[in-house]
Amino acid sequence: MKNRNLPNGTRDEFGARAGVKESIQDRLFELFKGRGFSRLTTPILEYADVFAPLNLENVRPYQLLDEQGEALVLRPDLTLPVARMMSTTGIEVPAKWYYGGDVFRLNKQLSGSYNQVTQAGIEIVGYAGLKGEWECLAIAVQGCGANAVRDLTIELSDARFVDAVFAQLPLAEPTKQALKQALFDKDLTRYQQLAQSLVDTAYQPFITEWPWLFGDVDSIMNTVKTLPDQGLLRPILSDLEKTVDFIATQAGSVSVVLDLSRPTPQRYYTGMAFRGYTQSDADYLFSGGRYDELLTSFQKVKEPAVGVAFDVDALADRAAPPSDEPRTLLYFEPTQWAAAEATLKKTPNATLCLADSLAEAQAIARSQQMTLVNLTTTREVGA
Repeated sequence: MKNRNLPNGTRDEFGARAGVKESIQDRLFELFKGRGFSRLTTPILEYADVFAPLNLENVRPYQLLDEQGEALVLRPDLTLPVARMMSTTGIEVPAKWYYGGDVFRLNKQLSGSYNQVTQAGIEIVGYAGLKGEWECLAIAVQGCGANAVRDLTIELSDARFVDAVFAQLPLAEPTKQALKQALFDKDLTRYQQLAQSLVDTAYQPFITEWPWLFGDVDSIMNTVKTLPDQGLLRPILSDLEKTVDFIATQAGSVSVVLDLSRPTPQRYYTGMAFRGYTQSDADYLFSGGRYDELLTSFQKVKEPAVGVAFDVDALADRAAPPSDEPRTLLYFEPTQWAAAEATLKKTPNATLCLADSLAEAQAIARSQQMTLVNLTTTREVGA
């Protein structure tokens, strides 16, 4: 019988852990609202076609069928439902939304990852300029700061970069595609074989370093600028340089690195992408980017969009445990309900005792290490 067991990768949350996550979400939601974003909720259950643009190479959605035999999934992503909503409701742009909720992804067995993850994030629709990315990054930095993240590193990349480089390489298209895959897979033997024809050309200095193009901003920019044709790259590099300066101005204590040798987190990204982490964390604390083609999955009209999502579980994992504040249990007679309510309002960290006898109330106070206040005599009894 499995009526007492949970599906693999899910968990019950209660007590301190649930309280920590609630506090994190409350702080993030207050930040979002304070910057003029409006609340949006979407259903946990969606048609599978909504998530067709999603890159789910390492995870799969939970699937089921509706009464007509249509494929449904538990949402594995929260950005695509926003795009679906925008395309079906006729809401005018520009628009700023914030959301929160669980996503469900079937990870590989024995990966050690949960299939149920809580996210909180924002979507900005209708703004094509770089200020959209900067708003997301400002919120990302402030959201981490509000949740006691002090050693933050932001990783910047751009979905346009790889294709802009390959557009100038003098290689046949099949070779370009094979070289790109070897680069993303970090298959260095295959990569070097495919790049052999570029040895002793103006492209060699960059091609040699490309698989390791991650880390310090200045050194990576110097490597990229060895490429002979900067035409398609110039606006990309300009946006990255301006964004590095923006982060330094707004949050000087935050470290910034570039990653120009890996695929972007999702296939639907069309421009800059960003992720945040600390040296002590295994998971990214937030991720986001620009996806100007996203709404075209649902409608013919193209709308620029950019967003960022926090991993609430990752933030909770690194949060300090809640302090053990003394708790108070208020025992009272049914006729004293009004007095109990009044005492509850003015007593920090208190709760009403619903026991029918003082002896039962005393037992509860002892087992839960609470201070018992007996309102029938208006005196403190003790734990």
